[in-house]
Parts: sequence; structure tokens; C-alpha cells
Amino acid sequence: MRRLVVEASGPLVLVEDLGRPGYARLGVAGSGALDRGAARLANRLVGNPDSAAILEVLMGGFRARVVGGDTWLAVAGAWGPVTVDGRPVAPYSAVRAVDGAVVELGQARRGLRYVLAVRGGIDEPPVLGSRSRDTLAGLGPDPVAAGRELAIGADPAASVPVLDQEAAFAPPADAVTIALGPGPRTDWFTDAARAALFEVPWRVSERADRVGVRLVGPALERRVTGELASEATVPGSIQVSGDGQPTILGADRPVTGGYPVIAVVAPDSLDAVAQLRPGQELRFRHA
Repeated sequence: MRRLVVEASGPLVLVEDLGRPGYARLGVAGSGALDRGAARLANRLVGNPDSAAILEVLMGGFRARVVGGDTWLAVAGAWGPVTVDGRPVAPYSAVRAVDGAVVELGQARRGLRYVLAVRGGIDEPPVLGSRSRDTLAGLGPDPVAAGRELAIGADPAASVPVLDQEAAFAPPADAVTIALGPGPRTDWFTDAARAALFEVPWRVSERADRVGVRLVGPALERRVTGELASEATVPGSIQVSGDGQPTILGADRPVTGGYPVIAVVAPDSLDAVAQLRPGQELRFRHA
């Protein structure tokens, strides 16, 4: 049986796929890969269906050996040094790793999360129909540590396609612009707060993970100061806590929240949020 034997895992490595939608009524978030565009691209590069499980590697420091047979692999998402047996691998391209080859993902230079796809997908047992790790609920495969052996699924019917590299997918190194739609509680904020959300630059704080990305900027003043009964959230909801600072909720968010949501990240900007690094600047625009 083909497998990846993990020798180093870096800060955090998770098994993710496209998540487990449809369980919010049970209190279970959809979870899944944060950068879904990168997950789909990496899977397509090795001939997998979009839904195949990948490895989401935070920042780098990952090393694994291919055991039990040759396999194809591809890396998308963050940019940084990627090698197979010491030979550099171009981003966003499929490469064949022979039995015994060592795959290494170094420190990411642009973006935050690598996506590593192997042909056949990571074959961990599904939970509620998904192989994704939900870091808040503790559902799905445990975080990947050194010494872990990850089974690789059977080759899909589709062949490995011939594709050009797409440098246009590289995460930006400077300020990022994120598109927003109105939130359900936009009217709870003053005119000045609503204007400031779009007019000033924001900075990603150190408090950023799969649950939410906390931002630093001017305090957003509320016009309505009463308590809000918990209500449903979606990925990209921008909650504003009592100190006026916004947090962009991620895939592993709680399914309900009691802070008012001033705006919601447009679906086509969610992948950019997944690659925001602490300290990086961002601006918002109207979707």
C-alpha cells in the first residue's frame, strides 16, 4: 500500500477536503480546506477529483517519504521552496515521486498555507462524510505529526493532465484587497464605522487561525449597543467584538455567534483570506 511517512510536520499539518456541509443544525461547521481554489487546483494537477483529501501545511517545515510505490504530487497555495529528493519542484505543476523519494516544503515566502495533493488522495477514515479536520470541534483526522503514516488512495480513472504552470495564482506579498457584501447587522454600526471599514487599511493580527482572522485597526463604533441573541454565521462573516475590532470567521468557526456581523467576505475573496499572514495589510472594497 502506498503511503506518506511523515518525518517533520512544522507548525501545523492537517488533512482537509472540501468539508462537510449540511450539518450546521447539529452544531457542526463545514470546515474543509481554507484555500479551496488551491485544493481544487492541486487535485486537478494530479488527476484527482476536486473532493480528494489533501494536506494543508501551515508555513512549511514539512518533510515526508513516499513509501510503497511511485506517486504523482502537486503543491499549490503558498509559495516557497519545494523539493523532491533535493530537486526543486515548480509551483503548480505535477511531479512524479518514486518509491522512497523525500518531499520537503520549506518556509513559505508568500502566502501562509501550502496545499499538497497526491494522486489518489489522502485516504483517512471520513467523519460525517468528510476527511477534514475541524480544529474547533475536534472532528476528523488528528493533526499530522512526525512519525504518522498517511495512506494514499487508489489512482483515479483520470490521467495526469498536461497543464502549464500558472504563476498568476501566486499569493500577493503586499497589501491585499478583499471584497465585502453587507452583513445582517450593518445597521448596528454608525455611519463613520461603516465608512472606516472600507476607507482605512487593516492589519492581520497574530490571532489568526482556521477559526477566525483577527484584524487590527480603528475601533468600529456601534449605533445599537444592546445584546444580540446568537445567530447563524457563515465563512467570511466579519464579527465585531466589544472593543470594536473585526474578526473574519473561517471554515472552523462556531456555527452561531453573539457579536454583530457588519459585513461578509465575498465567496471569491475567501481564498485570499486563507493566505493572509500576520502583519500583512489588507483593504476592503464593496463587492
